[in-house]
Order: sequence, then structure tokens, then C-alpha cells
Amino acid sequence: MRLDKLTTKFQQALSEAQTLALGQDHAYIEPAHLLAALLRQPDGPKALLQRAGVNVAALAQAADEALAKLPSVQGQEQVQVGRDTVSLLQAAEKEAIKRGDQYVASELFLLALTDSKIALADAARKAGLHRSALQAAIDAVRGGQSVDSPEAEGQREALKKYTLDLTERAPASSTR
Repeated sequence: MRLDKLTTKFQQALSEAQTLALGQDHAYIEPAHLLAALLRQPDGPKALLQRAGVNVAALAQAADEALAKLPSVQGQEQVQVGRDTVSLLQAAEKEAIKRGDQYVASELFLLALTDSKIALADAARKAGLHRSALQAAIDAVRGGQSVDSPEAEGQREALKKYTLDLTERAPASSTR
């Protein structure tokens, strides 16, 4: 997996996952580190997950519980990417190729997690993370567009981020 093929947001999450692992004296960056980092991003996939019907608080708790179970290694100065994380990143890259994306977006990691056999994936499914609902939410957010730039995740739904929908704010009872 080439890191330069990840979107900027996903690269930031991976970097934050590394910081989490290092800060907790973990030898490997595990999927729980990456999931926790994604859920902590201000413009991360929380809205997408909510759109897919996921209980985001329960998902974050599952990630935190998985992190608490990981062994710590004293004197650890460098962390490596764990085997399960590598597998999920490769699965996310395959999803990107299937979709015709030039870059791997963070939601594809979540999609790969739905098919995984690791314990964190079971906990994620209990929190409501299911492939079909997530896929529908991804398709709705993307609006039929592929990820063709590293900034694609940050550019999505820009109108919602930077404008007010006056129709949405208008009182429902006003009639003419």
C-alpha cells in the first residue's frame, strides 16, 4: 500500500493512529487505533456513519475498549503497522480500484472493516456498521463521483459546510 495513494484526511488519520499507538506504548498500529483516529477527526466520517445508521458513540467505545486490551511495550520508540491493519488497508485499496478511485478514502477502510473477521469488526457490527447501509451512505455522499484527488474527502458536501439552507430553516407552518 502506497501512502501517497491515501486521501489527505486518511493520511492524517493514519498519522494520528501512529501517535495514539506510540502514546499508549503499543508496538503496532492496529485497526482500533485507526478507527479511533477517524472518529476523532472533526470533519471525519461521523456524519457518514450516522447517515448509515451506525451508533457512533458505541463504535467509538468499541474502539477504545479494543485499545485498552492491547499489550503495551515499555521503551517502544517506533511503531509498525500491524498485520490486521495492513489487511484492511489492502482491502480498502481494492474497494477504491473497484470504484474507479485514484485515491483511497477513509470510508473505504470502514467498508473493509465490515467484511473483516477481527474482533473489532464484530463490535462495529453490533454498533450498526453494516456493509449495505454504509455503501448506500457512501454513494449518497459521493453523488456518483469518484475520488480523483487527495483532497476529495474535504471537498464533499461543501455547500452544507459553508452555507445555510434557508429552505430548511424556514418555519414549516408558513403557508400562503
